Amino acid sequence: MAPIDPKQSGGGFFSSIANSLSNFGSAMSKSVNGLLGYEGLEVVNPEGGTEDAEEEARRGRWRQEDRDSYWGMMQKYIGSDVTSMVTLPVLIFEPMSMLQKMAELMEYSYLLDMADKCEDPYMRMVYSTSWAISVYYALQRTWKPFNPILGETYEMVNHGGITFIAEQVSHHPPMSAGHAENEHFIYDISSKVKTKFLGNSIDIYPLGRTRVTLKRDGVVLDLVPPPTKANNLIFGRTWVDSPGEMIMTNLTTGDKAVLYFQPCGWFGSGRYEIDGYVYNATEEPKILMTGKWNESMSYQPCDSEGEPLPGTELKESWRVADAPKNDKFQYTYFAHKINSFDTAPKKLLASDSRLRPDRYALEQGDLSKAGFEKSSLEERQRAEKKNREEKGHKFTPKWFDLTNEVAATPWGDLEVYQYNGKYAEHRASVDSSSGSDGIDVKSTEFNPWQYEDLGDN
Repeated sequence: MAPIDPKQSGGGFFSSIANSLSNFGSAMSKSVNGLLGYEGLEVVNPEGGTEDAEEEARRGRWRQEDRDSYWGMMQKYIGSDVTSMVTLPVLIFEPMSMLQKMAELMEYSYLLDMADKCEDPYMRMVYSTSWAISVYYALQRTWKPFNPILGETYEMVNHGGITFIAEQVSHHPPMSAGHAENEHFIYDISSKVKTKFLGNSIDIYPLGRTRVTLKRDGVVLDLVPPPTKANNLIFGRTWVDSPGEMIMTNLTTGDKAVLYFQPCGWFGSGRYEIDGYVYNATEEPKILMTGKWNESMSYQPCDSEGEPLPGTELKESWRVADAPKNDKFQYTYFAHKINSFDTAPKKLLASDSRLRPDRYALEQGDLSKAGFEKSSLEERQRAEKKNREEKGHKFTPKWFDLTNEVAATPWGDLEVYQYNGKYAEHRASVDSSSGSDGIDVKSTEFNPWQYEDLGDN
C-alpha cells in the first residue's frame, strides 16, 4: 500500500480517485428509460451490476402510488440543495431527531479516553481517528431523522462519564451545535449540512467544524469527514456510501491521519473499505491503518515508504459492538439507549428531542399520528418565525453563542457557534435541588418555543 500524500488532499493525488469515482458512476448506475415517466432516473444495486436496475427500481419501502406521486413532485428540485426546502412523509423517518443522531458519535468515546491517556503521539491519532470512523456503522441506516425544531435540545448523561448537550441554533439555514465533555476530552461541533438532490439519490456534504481537545496535554484535533451519498431514495432499496477522504489533524503538533473511504464497486467490491496512514508533522508516514467502517479498524507501524515494519503485525484498534437482530430501524443498542429516558438527566429540558410527539408516535408505530404531529410542529415553527419577524426579534440560542469566527471547509464557509458554559451551571443547579424528585419526565410537554402565546403581540 503506497503512502497517501497529505499535501495533495483533494488535489493531484486524488485524480486517480476521481477517475475511479467516475468509473463507479458509469458502471454501477443505469437510467431506467424502460419505465414510462421516469426518464433519467438512476437506480443502483450495490450488490449487483447494471442489468438488474429495472428490477431493483421496483424494490424499497415506498408503495407504488406514493413513490410515483413523490417522484412527480421532486423532479423540479433536481440539482438543488433540499436541506430545508421539502416536506417529507414520515414513512421514511426514524424515531430520532438529528440532534440525537449527533450524540451517536459518543458510543465509542472510550477511544478518545485512550487517546488522551496515550503517550505515543501517533497512536493517539490512531485511537482518535478510529473514534471518528466508528459512527459510520450507525450512519448507514437508511431512515431519515427528524429535522430539529429551532430551540430544540438533546441532553445525554450516564455514558462514559460524559455530559452531552446539543441545540438547534438556526432554522434557515438549519444549523446545530453540540458539546460533550468528560475527564479526558472536550468535543465541540458546529454543524450545517449542504445537499444536492439528484433525483433518486442525494449528495450530502458535511459543512461543519469538529474539534476535540484532549485534556491531559491540551492537544486539539480537527476533523474533516468525507461526503456521503444516499442512493435509491424513491426507487429501489436505499443504501448509503461515503467515498472520499477523512482527515484528522493535530493542530497542536501538525501530525495528521489521512484515510480514504473506498467507493462501492461492481457487486459490492470495495464497499466499506478504508485505507490510509498517520503522518508526522513532516508528512512522513508512521502508521498504516486499514479496515471496514462497518466492522473494525486495525493499524501497523510502517517505514517511510509506507510498508509495514519487519517484526510488526496488524493490531485491532476498534471493532463494532454487537447489534440487535432484525431491528425495524436498524438501531444499535446504543441508539436505543439514546432514545430512552435512561440517558436523560434529572429534570430534563422541556425542549428535549425525546419529548417530540411526532417522534414518540412513530416509535409507537402510529404513522398517522406521527404525520399529524410533525405537521403541527412545523406549523407552530412557521408561526413563531412570523411573530418574531413582526416584533423585530432575533432568536438567541440558550447554550451556545455565535462567534465572529468563520471556518473554511471543503464545501463552503461556516459560522461557528461556541458552547457558553451555561448548561453546566444549569445542570449543577438542577442536580443539587430536590424539587424534581418523583416527576414523571415522560409527561413533560415538548416545548422549544420562544413565545408561549403567539397571540400576544
